[in-house]
Amino acid sequence: MNTKQTDSSQLDLLEFDKTHVWHPYTSMSTPLPTYLVESAKGVHINLANGKSLVDGMSSWWSVLHGYNHPKLNAALIEQSTKMSHVMFGGLTHQSAIELCNKLTQLTPSGLDKVFLSDSGSVSVEVAMKMALQYWHSKEDQRKGSKSKTKLLTVRNGYHGDTFAAMSVCDPVTGMHQIFDKVLMKNIFAPAPTIKFDEQWQAEDVKELTKLFEQHHHELAAFIIEPIVQGTGGMRFYHPEYLKSCRQLCDQYNVLLIVDEIATGFGRTGKLFACEWAEISPDIMCLGKTLTGGYITLAATLCTTEIAQTISNGEAGCFMHGPTFMGNALACAVANASIDLLFENNWQDQVQAIELQLKTLLLPLKSHTRVKDARVLGSIGAVECLQAVNVAIIQKRFVELGVWIRPFGKLIYIIPPLIINKVQLALLIKAMETVLYEDDCFID
Repeated sequence: MNTKQTDSSQLDLLEFDKTHVWHPYTSMSTPLPTYLVESAKGVHINLANGKSLVDGMSSWWSVLHGYNHPKLNAALIEQSTKMSHVMFGGLTHQSAIELCNKLTQLTPSGLDKVFLSDSGSVSVEVAMKMALQYWHSKEDQRKGSKSKTKLLTVRNGYHGDTFAAMSVCDPVTGMHQIFDKVLMKNIFAPAPTIKFDEQWQAEDVKELTKLFEQHHHELAAFIIEPIVQGTGGMRFYHPEYLKSCRQLCDQYNVLLIVDEIATGFGRTGKLFACEWAEISPDIMCLGKTLTGGYITLAATLCTTEIAQTISNGEAGCFMHGPTFMGNALACAVANASIDLLFENNWQDQVQAIELQLKTLLLPLKSHTRVKDARVLGSIGAVECLQAVNVAIIQKRFVELGVWIRPFGKLIYIIPPLIINKVQLALLIKAMETVLYEDDCFID
């Protein structure tokens, strides 16, 4: 095939994509541009036009060890020679058993039961259903209350796009305002205000404490993203806030759910972000990096007490069962990804990224277009005073040889842990470059 035919084929694909393929958070009438990917390896996304981009997004925070990793590829291939999937109802397999064993060993103490599902959003749905069914089952046993049917959370939070998950996303900034009339009515506290590295002040939990006092009789659970509010603006809050959440849940007999979908597996500098507060939740949600970004898979872990109470209730079981629950391919690659995390000394990887981000990215605070710049673990964020023009700034990043996907007023990166200093410097330089370009921002 000659070059002209190749170019023509690419244009045909992109035209069909523009006309028929609905991408996330974009309009079908005026769609944002898309870029045709031919392959990806290491930290590079290779476009069909020959351009190679250093990936700063880890494909929405999921690609932990880079693309096309030989050990993860081998795990998929080996599992596929045995089976790709069998139903998890009445059947089980070694890959799922090994994964659940790893998760119970690695997560904070007390999280002994594992429910596998097929996406992060669904793992939040599962966690919410667990909390609600737990209190319903306790009433069956005359130990609880069927009135505990609401959840408490904080503003600026994001927990997914499915229906129950939407009901605990920020009702203003969480992208789901148009569904307000049909969502569960939950209770929202002010977002944490004391930053991760600031002096702690107990005043930050004053309003939260009031809401626990007023509503604990109807609260099934409190749900929060530990330490990092991701889609809500890459806000890093103080660990003492999370520690207070655990104390309030204990005091007022409310379950604590931590959403570690974005923060799990080392991203913040701890294996799980709730370790910064030295607390253990009642329920934990995992996803994204669980398979190293290879196949969609999620897990919801809970305590034995929750699992036993639900199992001894009226229904006699937990009422949930995704078709692809415990998918063998996904579990096999998740096992390999977790093993690789430790083989690669993930703490050294994260510390190296954090040091370079602090050295090169934090000075951008002084730029006239920047409100704040912040770093935690392998996460670096620049909060601007103006919203970005997504189409234009995306095009500029591609021209600069990087893949960075900003939103709102935020330009951030969370690269694969295998990134080297030269590649990371290129990402940061690209972020600095666009700050000087007026077209990249909306007045």
